[in-house]
Amino acid sequence: MRNGVATNGVCLSESVNGSRDVWSCKDSDSLSADHLVIMVHGILGSSSDWKFGAEQFVKRLPDKVFVHCSEQNMSKLTLDGVDVMGERLTKEVLDVIQQKPNLRNISFVAHSVGGLVARYAIGRLYRPPKEEVKEDISSNGCKEEPRGTIGGLEAVNFITVASPHLGSRGNKQVPFLFGVTAFEKAASRVIHWIFRRTGRHLFLTDDDEGKPPLLKRMLEDHDEFYFMSALRLFKRRVLYSNVGYDHIVGWRTSSIRRNSELPKWKESLNEMYPHIVYEEHCKACDADQYETISTEYDGSSDKLEEELVRGLSRVSWEKIDVSFHTSRLRFAAHSVIQVKDEVMHIEGADVIQHMIDHFLT
Repeated sequence: MRNGVATNGVCLSESVNGSRDVWSCKDSDSLSADHLVIMVHGILGSSSDWKFGAEQFVKRLPDKVFVHCSEQNMSKLTLDGVDVMGERLTKEVLDVIQQKPNLRNISFVAHSVGGLVARYAIGRLYRPPKEEVKEDISSNGCKEEPRGTIGGLEAVNFITVASPHLGSRGNKQVPFLFGVTAFEKAASRVIHWIFRRTGRHLFLTDDDEGKPPLLKRMLEDHDEFYFMSALRLFKRRVLYSNVGYDHIVGWRTSSIRRNSELPKWKESLNEMYPHIVYEEHCKACDADQYETISTEYDGSSDKLEEELVRGLSRVSWEKIDVSFHTSRLRFAAHSVIQVKDEVMHIEGADVIQHMIDHFLT
C-alpha cells in the first residue's frame, strides 16, 4: 500500500492491486467523513479512470466523503460478465465498509458498463429492513417505517455516466455501427468473440441454463437478489448521458428512453455547466400508466428493449443530458464525460462539478 501521497489537501492510497482510496488530508475532515462513494470504471478500464472525479469529490466535500475507486474488475477482467464483475464488486465494497466502521451513507458513481455492474452489486448488497419499528420522538411519536440498507449503510445516490442500461443490441445503441441493421445483427452474433461473456450480456444474447437475459432478470427481485428493491432504496437515481458523439453507448440506452422520448435540446446557456444541455426529472411509472403507452415497435426498438424501459421506469430518475458537440474532443465523448485523463479536464470538468453540486441535495 502506497500511503501519504497528498495533493492540494487530498490524500491518496493505492493498493498493490490498483484500488484507490481518496480522502481529505485534514484529520478533522477525514474523521467526520461518513459517506462512502464507490466509483466504478467501464470496460477494459482501471481505477485511475476516476482519478480526477475522486479528487474533485474530496476537494469539494472534504468533511463528508471517503472515495473508493474500484479495482476488482480492471482491464480484461471486465470481459468476464456483468454478474461475475458484480459479485467481485460486492465483496470489494463489503471489505471497504468493514475497514471503515464510521461510515453511515453510501453512493455509487459508475461509468459505462460499470453502471450495470453497480446495479448488480447493489442487488447483492441489499439488506431488508429490520422487522421492529422504532418510534421517532422528534415527530410527535409517529412511527418511522424501517428501511433497508446497502451493506448496512443508508443509500443516497446511484449515479451512472454513459451506461448502457437497455443493452447494446438495439438500433443505434452502439453508434459506431451507424444504425445499419446488417452491421448490428452481425455484431450481436460475434460480439462474444471480442468482449466474451460481457458482450453477451450487453447484446442480450445470454441464456444461462435457459434463463432470460441477465439485464431482464435484473428488473426483478428473486432468490437472494434484490435488484429493484436496492435501486428503489436510493434517495436519488441519476443518469448522465451523451446526446451525440458517443460512439460506444447510444443516447437512448444511457438515458433509459424510447426514441420518441428523446428531448429536443438546445446549446447550454449556463456558464457553470456549459456542456449540460437538458435536465429532466422523471417520476416513477406504475402499471396503469403503461397501458397508455403504445406497444407498436418500429425499427429503433424491440419488445425486449421496451420491457427494459418499462421495468427501469418503475423508479424515478434524474436525467442529465450532456453535449460536447463544440469540443475539439467531441469524438471521444464517451471518455470526456467521465473526465478520464488530464487532457479532458478542461472539457468535462463541469459535468463532475454538476454531479458534486447536487450530490447532497
